[in-house]
Amino acid sequence: MAYILEILIIIIGIIYGYMKPGKEDRSALLKKGVVIGIILGAIMVVLGLIGGGGLLLLGGLAGVAVFIEVIILAVLFIIGTYIGDMLERK
Repeated sequence: MAYILEILIIIIGIIYGYMKPGKEDRSALLKKGVVIGIILGAIMVVLGLIGGGGLLLLGGLAGVAVFIEVIILAVLFIIGTYIGDMLERK
């Protein structure tokens, strides 16, 4: 079930790469993914702080997990844009 999101992200990346003419700025896409991951991770940590000491550890772990997942999804999206650009050239 978890793989459905990753496959969907790759498909969206392929569509994005195919529909948008020219080459995409993949470094900018990765930077946006990192920024989004940091923001979502920080939100999870703040929610852990607000919830109390017991939730701080849970919020911190969830924040790290969200950051890593967003980075993985950004990389999968970029892979999809590569495939979309190859299809566009053909």
